[in-house]
Order: sequence, then C-alpha cells, then structure tokens
Amino acid sequence: MPGMLGLYDTPTNDMALDLDTRTAVFNEVIDQVNQEFQPAVLQSPTEEQRRRIRERVETHIATALRKHNCRPGAQQEAILSEDLTRRILGLGFLDTLLPPARTDISEITIYSSGLVQIMKKGSVRWETIDLHPEAGEIWRVLDRLIGPQNKTLNETNPSINAKLPATPHNPGGGRIKALHPVIVPPGRNPSINIRLYEQKPVTAEWLLERGLLNTEMMDYLRQAMQDGQRILISGGTRTGKTTLLSALCNFLPQTWRIVKIEDPEEIWVDRPTVQTVEARPQAVGTDVKPYTLADGVDDAMRMSPDYLVIGEVRDGIAAMSLFRALMTGHSGACTFHADSPREAVRRLATVMGADASVRPHEANQMISDALDLLVQIGIRNEVRRVVAISKIAKDLKNGDVFFETVYQYVEKLSAIEPQWEKSAV
Repeated sequence: MPGMLGLYDTPTNDMALDLDTRTAVFNEVIDQVNQEFQPAVLQSPTEEQRRRIRERVETHIATALRKHNCRPGAQQEAILSEDLTRRILGLGFLDTLLPPARTDISEITIYSSGLVQIMKKGSVRWETIDLHPEAGEIWRVLDRLIGPQNKTLNETNPSINAKLPATPHNPGGGRIKALHPVIVPPGRNPSINIRLYEQKPVTAEWLLERGLLNTEMMDYLRQAMQDGQRILISGGTRTGKTTLLSALCNFLPQTWRIVKIEDPEEIWVDRPTVQTVEARPQAVGTDVKPYTLADGVDDAMRMSPDYLVIGEVRDGIAAMSLFRALMTGHSGACTFHADSPREAVRRLATVMGADASVRPHEANQMISDALDLLVQIGIRNEVRRVVAISKIAKDLKNGDVFFETVYQYVEKLSAIEPQWEKSAV
C-alpha cells in the first residue's frame, strides 16, 4: 500500500547495537507508526504531523530498546530516533547527502554492488564515501522517489528516467537515472545516478569565480544574448554545458518571453516570463504517445517566443526542428554533446542524416544559416574552461562550416591564472 513502510535491512552505522537487535527495534517501531498514522499522512505529512510522528518514533524507540534490555544512552537513542525518522519521513540514506545536510554535492551514484560515490561541485572526479545502505533500503528510497511519478522499475521496464522533486532546501531538484538489477551485474540492488541542479540561479559571478571564462568573454556573451544571437554550446560529459546556458539566459532582456524545451527540465531562469515545455517518453504498456523535443520546438514556434532555449539536442529530428525555427527568424540557444567545434558539426550532420535523411552538405548549410556563435566548453587540467568562442560564417568553405575564432583558451605552464587569447575577427 502506498505510504506504508515495510521490513527491510538496515546499515550498521550505529555500533552500540548488534544488527539483529537494531533491525528488530526498527521493525517494531515501523509497525507501530504504520498503525498510528494513515498512509497518506506518512507519504505527505504537514509540519505538525512531522513533529507528532517524530515524537512517537522517539517514544517507541525508547520502549523497544527497554524491551530488548538495551540501554545505549540518551545520545545513541537520539541517533537511532533521527535515523528512523529520516527513513519514515524522508529519503533514508539520501537525506544525509541532499540539502540541507550537504550543499557541496553535484552528483550521487549508487552502484549495483551497493558502493556509493559523490561528485562535489566544481570537481570532475568521483569520490567514494563511507556509506553502506542495504539493498532493501535502496529499493525503498527509489520507490519513494519514483512512485509519486507513476513510474516503476522492473524486469519489463529495466531503465527509467525520473525527477528528484524540488524542495524548499533543494529548489533546483534534480534528475534520476535508474537501472534494474537484471541488467547491471552483480545486481544486488538497482544502479542509480542522481544529478543535482543548482539550488539557485547560476550567475555570471559564479562562473567567473571558478575560472570558466574571463570578464571580457562574459561581456561578449552578455551582449550576444541581449542581441538575440543564436548560440550553440558544445562540450563533453560533465563539462558544464547546461550550467553555462543557465547563466547566459539570465542576460536576456527582462521583458522577453522565453520558452524552454527540455528533457528533463534543468535550466533555471529566475523570472516570471519563462514557459517550460518538457518532453516525455511513451508510457510503457499504454497507447500514450511520446512527446519529443521536436514536438516541443514545433509547439514553441506557435507560442510567440522572443527566445527559444533547448536544453540539449540529442537526435537529428530535434536538430532539424530547432534549425528550421532558427532559420525562420527565431532567436535561441541550445547545447550539444561534442568535444570540439568541428566534431559538433560532424556529429550534427551525422544525426541529421541518420534520423532525418539530410545530406551532409545540406546539414552544413542549415548549421551555418541557423547559428551565429559556437561556444566550446571542455576540461583542462581537471578544471572546466570555455575553450573557444567562435563566430559561424554564413558561407560554407569547400562544403564545410567555417569558424572565425573570437576567443581561444591557451595552455601556459608558467601562468598562474587561466589564459585566453582574443583573435582579430
């Protein structure tokens, strides 16, 4: 029954009790809480209900410990009560990694072996942490996350995408990717990846502090956005494409109507004149049709936007729809996965050919006609940098898209600060 808590194994992060006793105490308290409170209350409690549940957990923990002849002391009882309350009302072990407990994490991953790793903000490498949730708790937390979204992870639907809901402490929310144990050996539990979005709008100052680019480049991009130029941000995995696009969107004129098309929603523009359109996959086992990025672009063109924002172009159909929109007078920006400007053009032409039967020369001409700037972002010496800002020429050269570099990142071993060179364009 939704909202009811079941019996599950618990981690041994409190060594004052042996595992069997701790499990027995927790399960007894869970049974009592389930009897005292309705499932709907446990699933979505008010602040007053949370206070009452917390008090009852504390009382029942103390009683159960005495029943088992355990007297670990007031401090240990408080730790047990906090742990169990977190499991009942929150997301169990995840609550120790999410705001407000932690605000320095950008990504969390749980291996099918049970290993837990995090990636801190500003880093590009994973760290293993001393957290060992049992398979039962991992499943329970996942069900609590995806259940309200009417999603289920099982053998017939072994891969799902979901949202991490926004909360007062984590207003940015996040995205979830989960894989069923049947396809992720050793399969002791599901494999889960959680990408956390920023808790507040990304500012230009935030990017400058981290050395992503310099002030002159930021001013250049600010003017480009205010002029409504058409911009592609290209970069590899975890290079900060969406983060940069989020910051640039805040440079758009305050009166402009902005329509975002995303899958899923990630970009946070802090103003009321933003309408988000979100893609969705086809519901498994139903006749409900998918709603694609291309559908979103087509619909957005009829919504009179001043600026279109596409979170990430992933296929040739979406690219075709976007480029058609940008070629017919609409302004906009998007991101694309590629490690260099030349690779971005090649990959775009490839997916447009594969998905929409567009010939390479025609794809290149569409790219030249539809885009004004390409901003390449990458990782240099373990730090995210804007590698290049290039204008896109309107005429092809020998059938290829031609780039006029405006700013280029250069490696100088003797330099303490990151260095960029400006070209005479």
